[in-house]
Amino acid sequence: MNALSAPPIDIGETFSRTVTLEAAAIHEFALAAGDLNPLHHDEAYAKTTRFGGIIASGTHYVSLLMGLVATHFTAKTASAGLEFNLQLKKPVRAGDTITLSWTVVEITPKASLNGHIVTLNGTITTQDAVALTCVGKIVVFQGT
Repeated sequence: MNALSAPPIDIGETFSRTVTLEAAAIHEFALAAGDLNPLHHDEAYAKTTRFGGIIASGTHYVSLLMGLVATHFTAKTASAGLEFNLQLKKPVRAGDTITLSWTVVEITPKASLNGHIVTLNGTITTQDAVALTCVGKIVVFQGT
């Protein structure tokens, strides 16, 4: 097997996207995901809770973060997710503008996969705090 050439990715590379999550989008995503928690659907109920209103399903903003990885890397080369370890730090409320961010922290050749394992640190921040932290690993394939 030939030696792996360097991937079109650099340690320290960062990329991000900003999104505003409105109540209607939160409701639609939660329905599509099968998440019937009233915190995502019932404003009257949600107002009586410690959250004071509609909040996004964790799967909603996690999906946006993972989608950003897929979109970013597949614009350069074929890639696939391997693992994502995350911590939900605070709720994302209806109307919050969130920033999804990733930084490449390690690139390791992996001949058995004909590519490189790329380790990333990810965050989601609201206007005032970190809502989620994540460490992800993907494989970027050689020559595609």
